[in-house]
Formats: sequence, structure tokens, C-alpha cells
Amino acid sequence: MKQALITGGNRGIGKAIAAGLRDAGLHVIIGARDPDQGRAAAAELGVTYKRLDLADPTSINEARPWVGQLDVLVNNAGILEEVPLFDGGTNFERSLQTMLQAPYELIRAALPGMKASAYGRIVNVSSDWGSFAEGLGGGGAYAVAKAGLNALTLRAAQDLPATIKINAMCPGWVKTRMGGASATRSPEEGADTAIWLATLPHTGPTGGFFRDRQPIDW
Repeated sequence: MKQALITGGNRGIGKAIAAGLRDAGLHVIIGARDPDQGRAAAAELGVTYKRLDLADPTSINEARPWVGQLDVLVNNAGILEEVPLFDGGTNFERSLQTMLQAPYELIRAALPGMKASAYGRIVNVSSDWGSFAEGLGGGGAYAVAKAGLNALTLRAAQDLPATIKINAMCPGWVKTRMGGASATRSPEEGADTAIWLATLPHTGPTGGFFRDRQPIDW
């Protein structure tokens, strides 16, 4: 049975991705920093919980042994703080650590196992707010971090073997704690493209940016 990790899988889009991959027959692990929330979500879904705090490099290092056994990695966790880009606080560092540095480190940790098994699917949950074509809208640090995640996706695809597919996706405006109650899509609708990318056949795409299973501009 293939193993999948979804970061930030205890709620919202991540939880919907976890449910979809569980239904697809994968052994699903949800990573979350809050043990109570993580365990509750895992019990509800019938999946595994492991504590993983992307803001803490020590937590990521401690996860390396089991991350190295993954077949599927979904970098979903994110933060959005509506503050100016040059606010002088720590928002910029937190955003890049959570949404760019941590995904990079998790990919590095997962690659040896994926290369050994000649199979890997990596999905980076991004946003059109990180798209140059869309003007890098939204929170300043969030936009920069998601643009960096997009760049990491495209560049990684150039380095990885064909057996390991890496893609980015935009879930759209989803009713979550981040998206708010006025959003137009359900978590399940937002999760669909990520589930598709996480279960691609060997003929599937790599190095792309998708929404609703269709390519979109970087």
C-alpha cells in the first residue's frame, strides 16, 4: 500500500485531500503541529497522525526517517497574514519557512525512497496569488512564498527522474479558515486537483501548474 503525507491535513483542503487519498486506497498520514487537532482529525478519517511543525526545523529533521518511506507527498500547509510586505515583523520569515523552506526539506527527505522505488508523486498546494500571470495578489509574504513554491516545482521537475512527478496546483477560493465563509468552493472541490495529481499514472504530467485539472499560467 502506497503511503502519503498531507501537511496541514487536520482541516480544510488538507483534510479533504486526506479523505480523497484514503478513499483511493493509500495509507494516509496527516501532519499537523497541534496534537489534539491532529489526532481528532485522524480518528475521524481513520488515518494516521504524526506531529509535524513546519515552522520548526527540528520537527522536520525528526520526521526525516518516516518521510523517507513516502510514495506521495502533498505540501498543503500554509499561513496567510494580511500585513504589508515590509512590515518589519517576522511574517516574511514564517511564510517562507512554512510554504517554501519546509516543502523543500520534505521533498529532499522523501526523494531517496522515491528514487529507490522508482515511484513518487509530489503535489505543492499553491495559489494564483503566487502567479506572475495573475499579478502576485494577496498578502505580500504569502504571494512571495507561493511564487517561490511554484519556482521550486518547475525547477525540481527538471532535476527529478521521470518516475517522480511534481506539480503545483491552485485550489481556488475555498471555504476554509483562510478562505473565509464567503468563498465559492467547498474543501472537496478545492482538493480534487491535488488528489488527481497525487495519483497520476506514469503517463501523467510533471512540472505543471493546475487548477480544476487544467494547466494555468505561472
